[in-house]
Parts: sequence; structure tokens; C-alpha cells
Amino acid sequence: MSGEILGTVATALCLLIGSGFIIVGVIGLLKFNDPMTRLHAPTKVGTIGIGMLLLASMIHSFVLGETSVHEILIMAFLFVTAPISAHFIAKVSIHRRSCDTPPAPPRDDTWSTLSAPEADRKSESTVQE
Repeated sequence: MSGEILGTVATALCLLIGSGFIIVGVIGLLKFNDPMTRLHAPTKVGTIGIGMLLLASMIHSFVLGETSVHEILIMAFLFVTAPISAHFIAKVSIHRRSCDTPPAPPRDDTWSTLSAPEADRKSESTVQE
């Protein structure tokens, strides 16, 4: 087998894997009802799917004898921005109270919740006056 055939097979395999991940993400996005559960399908699975499609593009351009770094830049941007945007969407959903509230922590009632300690609430009210 020549390198060109191996590259074509690797490109096809990456395209199939990426397409499979994207289809799973789309099905999850359509199936889930709550905005918080909808976040997981496109952000987690879609990122891997798009990454595989970009990898297929890089392999294909390498097989043709061309170099392309655009895909690396797109992957870096995607892997940095997708988790951040998912985090912001989740925080907005929590603050708007459009989803179930997070469970109460076992020992401390202010850690990782929207509650504030009583001392902080008193200091905020004196600052606002």
C-alpha cells in the first residue's frame, strides 16, 4: 500500500468518525428538553466531531502535498471557546432560574451555590445605603 492510499483511508475514517459524533450531538440536541441537558450534546460531542473533520482535512491536504495550518488554528479556537460558552450558558440558565436549582452542598451552604453568607449580605446592604 502506498502512502496516498493510507492517507485516503485515514481521511475517510476521520470523516466517518467525525460525522458519527456530529449526528449523535444533533440527536441529543433535538431529544433533550432542558437547556442544561442540551448543553452536553453539542458542546462535548460536537467539539470532538468537528475536531475529527478538521483532522481529516489536514490529512487530506498532507496527502496532496500541501501544508495547511488553518485547521490547527480553528481547532485551538474551538477547543478554547466551546467550554467557555457552555459555562456561560449554564450560568445564565442557573441565574434566570429556568432550570432545576443545583443540589445543596453537604456541609457548607454557600459553596458553589447562589447563596451568600449572612455577613456578606449585611455588608452589601450597608454599602448600598
